[in-house]
Amino acid sequence: MSTPRYDLVVVGGGIVGLATAHAAVRSGLSVAVVEREPRLANHQTGNNSNVIHSGLYYAPGGLKARLAVAGCAETVAFCREHDLPHQVCGKLVVATEPEELPRMAELERRGAANGVETRRLDAAGIREREPHVRGLEALWVPSTGICDYRAIAEKLGELVAKEGGEIHLGRAVTRMVRRETSARPDVVVRTAQGDLLGERVVVCGGLRCDELARAAGADPGVRIIPFRGEYSGFTDDAAELVKGLIYPVPDPAFPFLGVHATRGIDGHVHAGPNAVLALAREGYSWGTVKPKELLGSLVYPGMLRVAKRHWRYGLGEVHRSLSKAAMVTQIQRMLPEVEARHLTPAGAGVRAQAVKPDGTLVDDFLLVEQGTGAGSILHVLNAPSPAATAALPIGREILERLTGDNPGPL
Repeated sequence: MSTPRYDLVVVGGGIVGLATAHAAVRSGLSVAVVEREPRLANHQTGNNSNVIHSGLYYAPGGLKARLAVAGCAETVAFCREHDLPHQVCGKLVVATEPEELPRMAELERRGAANGVETRRLDAAGIREREPHVRGLEALWVPSTGICDYRAIAEKLGELVAKEGGEIHLGRAVTRMVRRETSARPDVVVRTAQGDLLGERVVVCGGLRCDELARAAGADPGVRIIPFRGEYSGFTDDAAELVKGLIYPVPDPAFPFLGVHATRGIDGHVHAGPNAVLALAREGYSWGTVKPKELLGSLVYPGMLRVAKRHWRYGLGEVHRSLSKAAMVTQIQRMLPEVEARHLTPAGAGVRAQAVKPDGTLVDDFLLVEQGTGAGSILHVLNAPSPAATAALPIGREILERLTGDNPGPL
């Protein structure tokens, strides 16, 4: 039996991989998606705030800024086209302390540069939008929305299959071998259930993307450090305190947006996430520990530098993880009426954060090519939030780079 061959093999069944496969099948390419888990969207895609980001936060000119702004509109259009749950509800970014006002002004500047509509509100304007929020000033961002990213990813998978693509679940990739010297250059994608051949391969491995890069013979230049973000659900009486989306002004030293309150598409309200070092790549709780993976994070030079530089911040996040009172104090900065009795555990997500050896937290999407043309592999090495929002344009950009339609750098 001959080894099946495809124009494109996508490793990873999260929303970015599926969006890439969707763009490829719509271009007439033969595609296979290979996912190690028994279902699609099992990790970052299926465990996040489900916010459709506007593109407000990101440095103008970067991939996040450009693709999140485009993706915001495209995600809403995709949900409308396929009758998927969503709502464009807008959000407040609230400054609660005077030292946050210059940072909010910088967000306003970035929003204008990125083409994101914002409106400055005073304390009275805040109360008009969110009567129970305390703040000095806020930015109102009307284009922000909410959706269900797992549902979007599953719809993308359905469309890929409908167009003739293949979805292989429960099939872990162990190695990738580029065959540049063969008559027809390709990549052998090895799995325990047999090989696949791809003229080109895209690796969207999320929490495992650096490991998969090494399995392909590439030096990723970064290590994925898993940060767990835990959510607290609001009881019904506390949920009445939140009309939509309420965010703090983020600390520019970190790629995390801070603990925010979100009324989800199902009507339930949750607050989070915090950001603590996960004890395993898929470490969704303190009880999930993989010593080898944890040791790999702890001894990585980049992580040692992050810890040395930001240990106070890290201890604060751990405290908020272990203490409901500490989490409540954080939430009360914006919502002073919330009490400890209002909070219940509401799950967690794990962010795949790329960290350089010098301790730099990679802030933008990171795409690295291994070769060009037939027989090449493109590695997506940093795609945390807002990658779900930006997934559709990310998929198109990846395809353009692979096929040579966009020869310039991303």
